Amino acid sequence: MRLNQLRDNVNATKARKRVGRGIGSGTGKTSTRGQKGQRSRSGGNVPVGFEGGQMPLYRRLPKRGFHNPFSKDFAIINVGAIQAAVDKGIIDPKSAVTSEVLLSSGLVRKNRDGVRLLAKGKVSDKLEISVTAASKAAVAAVESAGGSVILPEPKPKPEGKGKSRHRKMKEREADITKAGGDDGE
Repeated sequence: MRLNQLRDNVNATKARKRVGRGIGSGTGKTSTRGQKGQRSRSGGNVPVGFEGGQMPLYRRLPKRGFHNPFSKDFAIINVGAIQAAVDKGIIDPKSAVTSEVLLSSGLVRKNRDGVRLLAKGKVSDKLEISVTAASKAAVAAVESAGGSVILPEPKPKPEGKGKSRHRKMKEREADITKAGGDDGE
């Protein structure tokens, strides 16, 4: 076989439909748009979900549930799974167990918004685990085995969170007390 003998399989490629190429082509004149109406005109089309003025389905159906845009999607790991990996020799118990170690060892597939430690299973080795979040029971289980769980410092909440007028009122009160108190004394 030579390069000039290579061919596609029969019906492997299909030519695109060329509309508006004369009456003999079968798709001439109206170019497959049919006669009259909004969709036959240029620039005319019905928006998605439009039902001719009738209340569309997506507005007739009741809304259900709530999507929290601020929710965190943690990768979850149990203390029992970490202990099993230590027993198999996948994780070194003397070094710190971080989210990178869990990811590289295959215990966690995706890091997402961090790793959350849960308390299912038992811990017998003294482990130093550094994760994004942990349940109280998981922290207690690791600490009872002589280990420690290191969590990141929580972000401080901004002072005067809320409406700006409340912040301004607090600032005015602070300025008054700094200036020497009330004038009524």
